Amino acid sequence: MTALKTLHERDQSIWLDSISRELLESGTLSRYIADLSVTGLTSNPTIFERAIASSNRYDAAIRAHLQPEIAPERLFFEFALEDIVDAADLLRPVYDATEGRDGFASIEVSPTLADDAERTIAEGKALFAKAERPNVLIKVPGTEAGVVAIEKLIAAGVPVNVTLLFSRTQYQGAADAYLRGIERRVEGGLDARVPSVASLFISRWDGHTASLLPPEIANRLGIAIAMRTYKVYQGILKSDRWGRLAKAGAQPQRLLWASTGTKDPALPAGYYVMALAARGTVNTIPEKTLLAFAESGEVRDLLGEDTTEADRIVAEARKAGVDVDALAATLQAEGRDLFVESWNDLLACIESKRNAMRAA
Repeated sequence: MTALKTLHERDQSIWLDSISRELLESGTLSRYIADLSVTGLTSNPTIFERAIASSNRYDAAIRAHLQPEIAPERLFFEFALEDIVDAADLLRPVYDATEGRDGFASIEVSPTLADDAERTIAEGKALFAKAERPNVLIKVPGTEAGVVAIEKLIAAGVPVNVTLLFSRTQYQGAADAYLRGIERRVEGGLDARVPSVASLFISRWDGHTASLLPPEIANRLGIAIAMRTYKVYQGILKSDRWGRLAKAGAQPQRLLWASTGTKDPALPAGYYVMALAARGTVNTIPEKTLLAFAESGEVRDLLGEDTTEADRIVAEARKAGVDVDALAATLQAEGRDLFVESWNDLLACIESKRNAMRAA
C-alpha cells in the first residue's frame, strides 16, 4: 500500500495541483486516479501559462480563432474549460461515489478581478454555467472583495474553491462567507448542498521567513499556521451554527492545504504532505511531489487540535521580529500579484502564438 493510499483511507483527499492537455490526452491523469489515489485536481494561471507556453497541444484551438476581435482572455477560457471539463469527467465517478464530497476540478476566475466583487460573481457564474458539470469548483481569492463574492456565489449555488488564504483569520473570513451563503439558501428553501473548499497556502510562509528565524524553527512556521487553522476548522464543525446547517443537508466546506511542494532543496519532497496528514482535509500536491511521496513517503501521526507547539513556534517567530499578521496580508497580496503576472504572461503567450500563425 502506498502512503497516498494510506492518506486516502484516513480521510484525507489527495488532489493534483496541475493540469495540461498532455496530462489528459496521455492517460496520465487517469493513471493517477487509478493508481495513486488522486481524487481531484486544481489549476491556476501559473499552471496554465506553463502548460500552454511549453506545448503545441493548444495550437489547433488557437489556430481556429485567429480573428482579432476575439480577445485572448476569451480564447483562454474556451480551451481552459475544455481541459477542466475533461478532468471533471474523469473525476465524476469519485464525485458520484462520495455523493458530492470529493472528485472536483477547479478553474480560477481572472486574478485581475481580485478586488472587484461584482465582476468576480459574474465571471464565476458564467464559468460554472459553461462548464455544465456539478464537480467543477470556481476558484475565488479570499480577499476582502473575494469574501463578498464567495457568499453570493454560494447563495447562487455556485461551488467555490477559496484560494490565497494564509492565516486562520483569513480562513475564518472565508468560512463565514460560506456559512452565510448556505444560510441564505436554507432561508430561501433551496438545496443546502453547495460544495466548497478553503485553500490555505503553506510553503510560502517558510520561503519568506526561513532565513529570519532561529534554526530550530526554520521551515516550521507554515505548518504551525496550518495547525492553528485546523483547530479553527474543527471548531466550526462542532459549532451549533454548523449543526443547524448540517441538519438542513449542508456539507462541510473542507479545509485544503495548498502550496505543499517544498521550496527548500534541503527538505524532503514530501515534507509538508507528511506533516499535514489530517482527517477531513484535502491536500493539493504538485505532480513532482505526488510522485516522490508515492515512491518514498510515509504517514505518521494525524494532525490533532492541540496547538501548543504551533503557538510556541508562532511566539518564537514574533520574538525573532516576524509580524505574523502583517506577513499574512503581505503573502496574500503578493500571491494575487504573482497570479496577475502569470495571467498577463499567459495572455501574451496566446497572442504571440496567434500572431505567428497569422503571419504564417
